[in-house]
Amino acid sequence: MYKFRINEINTYFMSDKKILTKEGYKKLVEELEERRVTVRQRISQEIKEAKEQGDLSENAEYTEARHDQNDNENRIAELESLLKVAEVSSSNGKTDVVQLGSKVVVAVNNRELNFTIVGSNEVDPAQGKISNESPLGHAFLGKKKGDEVTVEAPVGMMSYTVIDVA
Repeated sequence: MYKFRINEINTYFMSDKKILTKEGYKKLVEELEERRVTVRQRISQEIKEAKEQGDLSENAEYTEARHDQNDNENRIAELESLLKVAEVSSSNGKTDVVQLGSKVVVAVNNRELNFTIVGSNEVDPAQGKISNESPLGHAFLGKKKGDEVTVEAPVGMMSYTVIDVA
């Protein structure tokens, strides 16, 4: 049985570089700034107002504000750790080869699908953003217009044809 301290576990999991697009990195920096300034001030004001109501032991507003404060501080720590190990992709997106940050149009089963290849922390399937580490995203890397990509999916092998890379 292995025994690890929390700091050792965090160091182990956060030691790997996290590759992000320039857009993804910018969003994380903006979120961190927002949480450090605006969200902290709002929560601080909520705590102050809740304290003014008196007895804190049965004060739901105070309890909720403290819970929000804890969540915010945890997210700030998470963002700071992530940004310490983040590596911004150097790709400029102006190539005919699929790379991190590329927008890819593919054909599969007589349909066209649009994907953007992003870092693992930027994934948003609803927006068509797939990770460069996912089986599909990884398979697209290095491909060009006209290339075929076959990927194993839960329904079986799927064949994609790259229509366009931007």
